Amino acid sequence: MSFIQELWDSVFTPGTSPALIKATHASFVLLILSLITLIFMTRSIHFINLLVISVCLYAAVIWFIEELKKAKLKSNEELATEGDSSPDSTQPEKSGQEEKKGEESKANSTGNETRKTPLKRKA
Repeated sequence: MSFIQELWDSVFTPGTSPALIKATHASFVLLILSLITLIFMTRSIHFINLLVISVCLYAAVIWFIEELKKAKLKSNEELATEGDSSPDSTQPEKSGQEEKKGEESKANSTGNETRKTPLKRKA
């Protein structure tokens, strides 16, 4: 399979692929080389600033790729089975005040309790 085909397929698959990482490195190297060339040709501080920004961004992308390699990513099937086994674990615990407010709102919505706060007038 050609590099272009691998790169195109990596767009539609989750995670990173070797073709996507190679294309990312090549893009940043070409960007940095072109900015260095523009700095020598124009002697503009703007291109120096752009070079610093692009180098920082490239460093952040390299760091992120390394962190992805270290982390064990779960597949969709693993996430689905994990979600089915413990549905209550995704819900945060309610405090006593939140439960009381929830009970009051349920009582107000059913009409079993009289309204304690007056209605605001419309102007």
